[in-house]
Amino acid sequence: QVQLVESGGGLVQPGGSLRLSCAASGRIAGINSLGWYRQTPGTQRALVATMTSGGSAKYEDSVKGRFVISRDNAKNTVDLQMNSLKPEDTALYFCYAGILDPAQGVMEYFGQGTQVTVAS
Repeated sequence: QVQLVESGGGLVQPGGSLRLSCAASGRIAGINSLGWYRQTPGTQRALVATMTSGGSAKYEDSVKGRFVISRDNAKNTVDLQMNSLKPEDTALYFCYAGILDPAQGVMEYFGQGTQVTVAS
């Protein structure tokens, strides 16, 4: 099993910053991508940012220039620094891990989620 434990969500005013952290543990040999997805009520979970073990990052267009993803391969952790937050960033944020299984291909895992609310 794979465990992803998130921390760092909360309430912040527009224009403020928050930092999300996630630690992966368990059967994580072959871990490739670590990152973050988010979901609002009535919508599907959507990619925010991911980073491969080689350091290649991908961002959703609306967060480019505001969010920064970082990763520690030795510790199997991934952080998301969120700056210039907007009300539309309000969502439940999920830590994500993509792990390559030789037999089954890429297996995707998500954490329980941490709420981020951007409001005055």
